[in-house]
Amino acid sequence: MPERIFLSSPDVGSAERDALLRAFDSGWVAPAGPELDAFEADLAALTGWPGAVALSSGTAALHLALLVLGVQPGDEVYVSSFTFAASANAIVYAGARPRFIDSDDVSWNMSPALLADELTAAAFEHRLPAAVVVVDLYGQCADYDEIVAICDRHGVPVVEDAAEALGATYRGRPAGTLGAMGLFSFNGNKIMTTSGGGAFVSPDVEAAARVRYLATQARQPVVHYEHTDVGFNYRLSNLLAAIGRAQLARLAEMSARRLAINEFYRDRFADLAGLSFMPVAPWGGWNGWLTCVTFDDPAVRDAVQAALDAVEIESRPLWKPMHLQPVFAGAPARVDGTSQRLFEHGLCLPSGSVLTDAQVERVAMLTATAITSRT
Repeated sequence: MPERIFLSSPDVGSAERDALLRAFDSGWVAPAGPELDAFEADLAALTGWPGAVALSSGTAALHLALLVLGVQPGDEVYVSSFTFAASANAIVYAGARPRFIDSDDVSWNMSPALLADELTAAAFEHRLPAAVVVVDLYGQCADYDEIVAICDRHGVPVVEDAAEALGATYRGRPAGTLGAMGLFSFNGNKIMTTSGGGAFVSPDVEAAARVRYLATQARQPVVHYEHTDVGFNYRLSNLLAAIGRAQLARLAEMSARRLAINEFYRDRFADLAGLSFMPVAPWGGWNGWLTCVTFDDPAVRDAVQAALDAVEIESRPLWKPMHLQPVFAGAPARVDGTSQRLFEHGLCLPSGSVLTDAQVERVAMLTATAITSRT
């Protein structure tokens, strides 16, 4: 049986191991420590925003972002439908109700036109949301100039869920800094990892301080344990922050490798009919996280996935939209069929920066063979 090729394996090596051991040997094994402080400073430098807080997950970062914005139980929060469940789950954690907005064909991210329609209707009916959570899918930013302008007209703050987009840019501006506040994920399958983890970023150091306070069980600064708020155990550990610092130093290198893999696939599939790649929007700057393709015939997509799986190669359909998920059955949504079509026709191919040229060539060859055998 051949060694399994994964969709997006962690890319870690001697630099990460050395960083982890240095942190371990320093004695700072408890959650807080100098590596955690330094990692937050590194994230602040990368984004240009001074308020950076390293947390246990991107989901935790989104949950706390909503709380800091003042989202209350019973509020409504708009969110991209075409996303991973965490984007919607965090809204429920805050006691709010998600309303889903479909994607456009330009970047597969939240449609500014559908968002405008929904906000206009909500303003007329006096039911504006407490926030809009925009997700940057597969390493590419949404159209924030349009989206932020629409939300500003209605006085609704934008939270940027850049869980998949660390290192990406929008018209030269870093992902995560395009709304009122942003967040990243460092889960094991992301472009860089801390094993598990995430971060909240903000231009407002007071908002960041509030997030840090809530993430540390809302403990008051007194010698005994004193609490005036309900807090959460959401801080990243000092040891994992050390891994994150080593990964962050290699971010550009890992992104470049993923982009090169995407170009390799594009070259190999150039003559294949019925297959298209995720469009790269005109504002550019995507990080290459996952190579995503769509098939004119969903049966061909299924055949490709089955052929790859038969030889231990992982691939995966595009996100199943939240408005189609059983857990959110009945939740309001403004959709036009875009995300459902992408889910039914789309596939993510192995894209990790650890893949060798030979492995990528094998994936491409098997994919092309499966396509041609069906056409």
